[in-house]
Amino acid sequence: MGNDADRYYRFLDGDDNSLREIIEIYYNGLTLYINSIVKNIFETEEIIQEIFVKLAVRKPKFNGKCEFKTWLYTIARNCALNYITRHRSKFSTKQIDELSLLSDTADVEREYLLTEQKIELHKAMKELKPEYFQVLYLMYFENFDTADIAKIMRKSKRQVGDLVYRAKKSLKSKLEKAGFKYEKL
Repeated sequence: MGNDADRYYRFLDGDDNSLREIIEIYYNGLTLYINSIVKNIFETEEIIQEIFVKLAVRKPKFNGKCEFKTWLYTIARNCALNYITRHRSKFSTKQIDELSLLSDTADVEREYLLTEQKIELHKAMKELKPEYFQVLYLMYFENFDTADIAKIMRKSKRQVGDLVYRAKKSLKSKLEKAGFKYEKL
């Protein structure tokens, strides 16, 4: 079991700082993932709060059958889908502002170009079907494997593999139309 599962168990034993650490570790990734589902940053913030309140108050049992991160993202997806069901009937078309992250490396120009490429890639991904965006985000931005993505999205490994294939094909087409130069996809 990883450190994050240990942190959660320490929280369950009364260490509130462990929950703060979990929030710090997962807040940004969960925000991007949930926003890919609900397409509204304000609703995303509400759902994020709901997730962490659920962990703090209800203290769901983590049984260790999967990675802690997989378990947490599954809870996040379920909260997002429940929120949509409760609060609206279809996806909103609002988009979040692009995030630009510059690192402290000596080669600022190279980092800038990489960041710009990531922003362009993220823009193109947001034009994909929501399911395609989710599977690519989970695989390439959160580094989940096919088995974990299947658990999170409640699909078989085969369905996830097919989704990844179709999503990559669709993304490649969008990027080529936009004149995007890429090394590998």
